[in-house]
Amino acid sequence: MGKAILTGILNDMNGVNKNNYSVSDTSFKPQKFIACVSGDESAQKTIKLFGESVTVVAGQNVKGVSEADVVLLCTKPQIAKTILTDVGMAEALENKLIISILAGIQEGMTVINCPANINADDRAFAMWVFSTLGRVRVLDEKHMDPATGLSGSGPAFACVVLESLADGGVMMGLPRDVALELAAQALQGAARMVLKTGKHPAEIKDSVTTPAGCTIAGLLTMEDGKIRSTLARAVQEAANVASTLGKVQVNK
Repeated sequence: MGKAILTGILNDMNGVNKNNYSVSDTSFKPQKFIACVSGDESAQKTIKLFGESVTVVAGQNVKGVSEADVVLLCTKPQIAKTILTDVGMAEALENKLIISILAGIQEGMTVINCPANINADDRAFAMWVFSTLGRVRVLDEKHMDPATGLSGSGPAFACVVLESLADGGVMMGLPRDVALELAAQALQGAARMVLKTGKHPAEIKDSVTTPAGCTIAGLLTMEDGKIRSTLARAVQEAANVASTLGKVQVNK
């Protein structure tokens, strides 16, 4: 995720991306990027990816943080404590903007939670950072776990639906590559219609469902399989698990 975000930021600053937010909306423009990685192997991969655009620091998180004004914490929740309690880290983080993605893609959806006392410039900067990856929303902390279950795990759920649709096409005689392309384009088209028109999915569904047609026949088959409750329960379970990530496990 750190590499994906940094790629988005660099592309935006080079005029590649077109977003709702711009670095010009923030109080400052980044002049230097420091990537803190765990070891030499990761360092070499990062250098190969970004070249001279990024300064890579291996195994020296405190040093990298000390030289930064904004810190983007992109690590697994279970090792965050180790990083944040490293000797000298507390001092290195003082009076700096910290953006954490802990429990969490170029057409992504990011939700962020900001402290009540955050200043407008820092909030705008955080919005710009993640707008380079797609859409951004600011949510209350209580909504973060459900958002993780839906937006974070949603692509995996959508891929299962996509694969299933493609399987249906193959069953009816389509070549696998054609079936996958048609299924992917159908889902992408439906999603873009919802986002661009603001219409409820049911309204779009009804607009393409004619009486006694093939679409209504397929929809009734989906309802027989309880697809609505199955997908909704999948999001519910993912959100429940998300709420446990990063918490200390106590051995009984």
